[in-house]
Order: sequence, then structure tokens, then C-alpha cells
Amino acid sequence: MNEKTVDRKTVFSGRVLSLEVHRVELDSGREADREIVRHDGAIAAVAFVPGKGYLFVRQFRKAVEQVVLEVVAGCLGKGEAPADCAARELLEETGYGARSLMALGSIWPTPGYSDEVIHLFYAEMESEGKAASPDEDELLEVVFLDGDEVDRMIERREIRDGKTMLAWTLAASARGARTGTESNK
Repeated sequence: MNEKTVDRKTVFSGRVLSLEVHRVELDSGREADREIVRHDGAIAAVAFVPGKGYLFVRQFRKAVEQVVLEVVAGCLGKGEAPADCAARELLEETGYGARSLMALGSIWPTPGYSDEVIHLFYAEMESEGKAASPDEDELLEVVFLDGDEVDRMIERREIRDGKTMLAWTLAASARGARTGTESNK
């Protein structure tokens, strides 16, 4: 199973992504078009603040026309290491610094049409924060939740963001492995 690209055009290039149309030749010899979103990648981090709980952010997401509750996430800068991006985004969006970061792996959220890779992390945060300084086009509300609240919100489909649900699941698994328990909190 392979698709050989025979022609490629960039039809849009923006600040965060670009769109290419590829003409491909299928194994059968037929040709087809593929629309591909190119993205520099991103991070998403489950963050725990001792004595306060898990840090989430609430923000309006225009693509789905809804306010979304999600883990801290952000785009990689050109040449930026994922762990550096995670530490930067956590501090910018929440005002809390990361004491430690554990890589949970990376995912392709939508490989059917995008090459975006999201690097997932679990972060142990400093216990005290300062004022957040998100990008000027971001309006965020920082929300603290305990593990049971997060689980219930996922079960009730109040949290629907895929990267958040997967990061939460992987972080719970990693924390259980570190402590030798099978807890999902």
C-alpha cells in the first residue's frame, strides 16, 4: 500500500499551518487528490499543582464554536524542543512553572489529512504561580480540577478534546507505573 506523489501545490500558507494538494498515483495505477494540512507540531501537558489539583484551561475554540476545557497546549516554535515548548506554554498560559516534565509520547491527531504531531507530557508544577501571560490573541481561564472530577467530566462527555482525553489516560497510566499502583487518578 503506497501512494506516489506525482504533483504537489501549496494552496494556502498561514501563520500556523499550510494546505497542500497532492496528486497521487495509487497502486492500482489510478490517480487521486489528497489535501494535506502541514503543521509544525504542538505540545499538550497534563499539569499537577500540589495542594491545588490538575491545571486545565478553558477557552473558546472557533473551529467548533464552543468553549472547550482542555489541558495546556500550544504550537512548537521553529526549532523548539517539545519539552522546552511544554515548559514555556505551561508558564505562559497558567503562570505556574514546571518542576519536572515526563514525556508521555507523541500522537498524530488527524493523520487522514494532517501531518501534525502533538507531543504529550505530564508536568509536576511549582506550588505557587504568578499571573499568566498568554499570547495576546488568547483568552484563557485557568481551572483546577481533582482527578475524580476529570474522570467524571470525560465520562459525561463534558471534556471532548481528543488530546486532553489521551494525555489524561497516558498520564494516569504513567503515574500508576511510577508508584506501582493501578490507580487512574
